Amino acid sequence: MKTVKIIVEKHADGYLAYPVGVEGVVVGQGDTFETALQDVKSAIKFHVESFGPGVLEPETPALDAFVAETTV
Repeated sequence: MKTVKIIVEKHADGYLAYPVGVEGVVVGQGDTFETALQDVKSAIKFHVESFGPGVLEPETPALDAFVAETTV
């Protein structure tokens, strides 16, 4: 069992969730925070089953995740 950091974004039409530091593209979504989290957890499990546990061991793992803003 491995702990994975998840980013959850709130949008006007629901929630979007994705893992940090997982090799490949994995996304979950839902009408609530909890359903998006459950969906991405299921997607991560499927991703590992499909491509092997190595996808959870990237060469340079994310140590932490932050949210920041800037103007452009």
